[in-house]
Amino acid sequence: MEYGLIGSRLGHSYSKIIHQRLCGYDYQLLALPTEAEARRFLEERPFRAVNVTIPYKRLAMDACDQVDPRAAAIGAVNTVVNRDGRLYGYNTDFMGFAHLCRSHGVDFRGRTVLILGTGGTHNTVAAVARDAGAARVLTVSRKPGPGQLSYREAAGAGGQILINTTPAGMYPDVGTCLLDTDALRGMEAVLDVVYNPVRTELLLRAGEAGVPVRACGLEMLVAQAVYAAEYFLDTAFADREETIRRGTADLRRDILNVSLVGMPSSGKTTLGRLLAEKLGRTFVDLDEEIVRAAGRSIPDLFAAEGEAGFRRREAEQAARFGKESGLLISCGGGIVKNAANIRALRQNGVVLFIDRPLEELTVGGGRPLSSSPEALRQMEKERRPFYLGAADAVIPNDGTVQQAVSRALDALEDLFAHE
Repeated sequence: MEYGLIGSRLGHSYSKIIHQRLCGYDYQLLALPTEAEARRFLEERPFRAVNVTIPYKRLAMDACDQVDPRAAAIGAVNTVVNRDGRLYGYNTDFMGFAHLCRSHGVDFRGRTVLILGTGGTHNTVAAVARDAGAARVLTVSRKPGPGQLSYREAAGAGGQILINTTPAGMYPDVGTCLLDTDALRGMEAVLDVVYNPVRTELLLRAGEAGVPVRACGLEMLVAQAVYAAEYFLDTAFADREETIRRGTADLRRDILNVSLVGMPSSGKTTLGRLLAEKLGRTFVDLDEEIVRAAGRSIPDLFAAEGEAGFRRREAEQAARFGKESGLLISCGGGIVKNAANIRALRQNGVVLFIDRPLEELTVGGGRPLSSSPEALRQMEKERRPFYLGAADAVIPNDGTVQQAVSRALDALEDLFAHE
């Protein structure tokens, strides 16, 4: 093994993708379930350089012959380089988180910072905040120890910047957050080191609270990998900032879902299949998934369960697929009627509104709610504000299919490049 990552569980790691794109070298993921296995690996040193993740960052530090002072102060090593049989330890998580804060304009000077969690990452982000001039750094825990705050106390602590270092809301247990929206009002920035999904429940609530700066840990992940690769190869990237920006955009392109919303017969399925092919994604038609799960057609579902029953099944499928990665999801026309559906789709993806002129929409076609021109017109009037509110971009579909696909691809490139 030349380069790679070690940790107890690595099933959802993006490190292999990031490193191999950055440098082209072979990068392996090596899961070591027990501490004894990890210790043996570090003692035998069968590698040129490795990254280290939970729960072995302290163990890695103890195994090194020389530890960078910053990593020693934090108490964790996530990058180990083998130079002529001697192990040198660094903490590129510090540099990655500092980059994330800089790129989003987070100013710690004189601020009160609340850090959720007490694990190893807590020490890293606390060090960044203190180095950048934070006035106070407060720790928040579900079981607070001496000098720590409970989540209830955190809501009234007067913090301006909040950082989550816990796994709350991380895939597959999405939707978890121990702070309500009101507790986030007035914050200047909310950062979450979780990167899957890209919008955790915490970040979604921060958006609802009007927090101006919100960011997940995806850019931190790429940045720390860039710094680690520089240690691996003992050379700096010519343009580190651009390398991180491009690497983050590429990773977002890989993992973010793309969901299409719009009126019935607006072209979502046709465009969705073409976009899925061009982007190399799995295509999911939510209406087809509803039919498959129910074992009956949509008209039969409406007849048997009414619109309420159909919407319940629609919400189940939106929640099921919305938390996954790299999908192209074509949604039913009424999915925007339930805000929870859009929340599910946006947690790990972007939403495109396929906007087809009303006069080009099809009446009927087996769709129970658009059985006449008048019903279709009224439906479009009612739903249009919801489509616009849900959309990250509007894609006019008033020409050829090829034109609409081209517009969608252009919009997606911009969305992938910017959080």
